[in-house]
Amino acid sequence: MKRRDLLLAVIALLMLWQVAAMLLRQPILPSPIAVAGVFWRELSSGELGEHFLVSLWRVLASTFLAILIAAPLGVILGQSQRLNNLLSPVIYLTYPIPKVVLVPIVLLFFGIGDLPKIVIIFLILFFQILVLVRDQAAAIRPELIQSVRSLGAGRRALFRYVYLPASVPAVLTALRLSVGTAVAVLYVAELFATQRGLGYYIYYSGSTLFDYAAMYAGIVALSMMGLGLYFIVDWLERRIAPWQFAR
Repeated sequence: MKRRDLLLAVIALLMLWQVAAMLLRQPILPSPIAVAGVFWRELSSGELGEHFLVSLWRVLASTFLAILIAAPLGVILGQSQRLNNLLSPVIYLTYPIPKVVLVPIVLLFFGIGDLPKIVIIFLILFFQILVLVRDQAAAIRPELIQSVRSLGAGRRALFRYVYLPASVPAVLTALRLSVGTAVAVLYVAELFATQRGLGYYIYYSGSTLFDYAAMYAGIVALSMMGLGLYFIVDWLERRIAPWQFAR
């Protein structure tokens, strides 16, 4: 995506927001100028920045854990047809379950704090990465594997030089697909048993303080986090898997 196109899209959205605020003339929809002022004030005071960093830590921690566990497991399942046949029924039963409905259960098991929020996001990313990496590893052409084996490569070398590089695009694709869902679930998870995070900040500002400008400032911060993570995944793909963009 070109920077010019992104800038034009942002300007168009801000203009639509301003027109809607002028037509509605209600406190529940402040103008983008008013929200920008509150955003800067809350950011300067450090409160919004603290909530942002807490939410960012939860997303990054859960993402790291999901990649660390799901990517190797997906490669193993892609290599072993027997193990894949054994675990596939479990994956197909648990994968379609909306993970957001597990929030109360996770809170009961893990209590309050960062851990239950990280677990919820981890579950979303885990299944996305696992399924895509498994399918990518299983789709590697047999003749390619045979040619590498003919050069004396063992199972460890196949994993390192064939399966793992072939699975990197699948991991990045899973992350790109999961960023929006992870941020949305983060908001829901931060409504329970916490006083830190953008989800809590948005809900508390809007439903308790009735400070709608601050509520929209929190929404903007959460949107910026999701957009930033999406761009980071794009940047990583160009650095780690440059062959995806070869002409």
